[in-house]
Amino acid sequence: MKFKDMQYERIPVEKIAEEATALIKELKDAKNFSDADATFIKNENLQKHVETMANLTHIRHSINTEDRFYDEEENYWNNAAPKIQEYKQEWIKTLLLSPFKEDFEKKYGSIVFINAEMDLKTFSPEIIPDLQKENELVTAYEKLLASAQISFEGKSYTISQISPFKNDRDDSRRLSAWKAEGQWYKENQKELDSLYDQLVALRTKMGKKLGYKDFTELGYYRMQRNCYDKKDVEKFREAVQKYLVPLAAKVYEKQAKRLGKSYPLSFSDAAMEFRSGNPKPAGTPDEIVAAGKKFYDWLSPETSEFFNHMIQDELMDLLSTKGKQGGGYCTSIPDYKTPFIFANFNGTMHDIDVITHEAGHAFAAYLNRDRVPFATIWPGMEACEVHSMSMEFFGEAFSEAFFGKDARKYNYSHLAGALTFIPYGTMVDHFQHIVYENPDLSPTERHAEWKKLVQIYQPWLKLDGEIPFYSEGEGWQRQHHIYSMPFYYIDYCLAQTVALEFWNKIQKDQKDAWKHYMDYTKQGGSVVFTELLKNAGMESPFEESCLRGICETAAKYLSDYDLTGIE
Repeated sequence: MKFKDMQYERIPVEKIAEEATALIKELKDAKNFSDADATFIKNENLQKHVETMANLTHIRHSINTEDRFYDEEENYWNNAAPKIQEYKQEWIKTLLLSPFKEDFEKKYGSIVFINAEMDLKTFSPEIIPDLQKENELVTAYEKLLASAQISFEGKSYTISQISPFKNDRDDSRRLSAWKAEGQWYKENQKELDSLYDQLVALRTKMGKKLGYKDFTELGYYRMQRNCYDKKDVEKFREAVQKYLVPLAAKVYEKQAKRLGKSYPLSFSDAAMEFRSGNPKPAGTPDEIVAAGKKFYDWLSPETSEFFNHMIQDELMDLLSTKGKQGGGYCTSIPDYKTPFIFANFNGTMHDIDVITHEAGHAFAAYLNRDRVPFATIWPGMEACEVHSMSMEFFGEAFSEAFFGKDARKYNYSHLAGALTFIPYGTMVDHFQHIVYENPDLSPTERHAEWKKLVQIYQPWLKLDGEIPFYSEGEGWQRQHHIYSMPFYYIDYCLAQTVALEFWNKIQKDQKDAWKHYMDYTKQGGSVVFTELLKNAGMESPFEESCLRGICETAAKYLSDYDLTGIE
């Protein structure tokens, strides 16, 4: 079914509560596993329908934040979600206490109960108003960013639309674009600071209400860290500083030399890898999608079926338009057993990453669309990001179709970008640990902490005041996840590390690499992250040897890479 034909209806919370309460009683009264399992499936269908309606609202509101109907519906679901959570929690408790627990575990796997027990640690009815307020604040942040009209060269641009100018070949024009964007954030800094002040205070309060020292432990439970903890993340952080930061610094030293710039680089100059300009897509949005179709038709029968489905049922909204929420994401519409891709094409190489990255998420969801329970379609966030980031590297086989004459430039840029991203992403996570372990920090103190971290994780950047928003340690405020999904960002870093393992395998044998990818992806969310890796013959990113090995291989690859004719 085409996306536009998918029917939406608001489901009253009272109706959801009535049905959920009846199912909870039915599960408690079940006399045998067959009856209990039938009730389990009824609950599955209820949860799928509720999630479908909420996700349809979110997608359509993202596409046009100025649509009054879906703006009201988004507010409705923001307020309804915490109330619905109360009944989900009661269901989980009943399931965990069921005399048929072993039967459920045998049929559906232990992950159901591992995550269920973790979910219980994240909620209590007394935090329902706090959760509602949290949703309101995040929505306010998203709407603020979506409303941005950045003045540049006599015209107004959204945050997504200004991005191509931030990569312009002309030094003066590129710097002006960075300053214009930074100026908008500075003009709205009071509101940005206020929203984050409220979010940190609110999340800290919720953590304490649930019996935790601060929000950090609650944040880990909310992200379903079911196979690693804070110490493992700290170990990974140390390896990033030891192996990746020095390698990334060498990448930027070479970049400065290519550009004829002094090192360390300004934020504006760090954004331009080549004097001839960063790699750009070779075609129009329609041509990019067509190239994507050729790639997925070539890659495997499964990917071909998937991508043709996405095209035929119009399950991708890709163009940047006025009032559209920034960024990109992939989500599921459970009733229709299909994923949906949301993005903002802006003429940069990131348009291609959408066709590979977000489609990597979507392919994994499509491949596992029939899984029961439907919660196991997706694994944890870090595991999900492996699907997307690794697909980007498989996409390099079609670099010429996507980038034309810039193909060689892109392949170099893509690997260099993956390596230099991990220090940034790790810094985002490190910053959030500092913030939530010190919730009373003032906005000025938070900015100072970010500035210190930039010097540790991004020593290639000059903090010289040329672009105040960035050089004064405020650049974190444009990172959506810091506001909306605390402690999410390390997932990207862990996944990027695994994706680089796949890159390494692709260099040796593409077909063998794809086999490992399918072995990983077809498991869905049936087991925890570290087991997914083990089952697919992949190394854990928490092992120091993993990052060390990747850096050794990548350093040689970049050193030997032929950039002849590319300025």
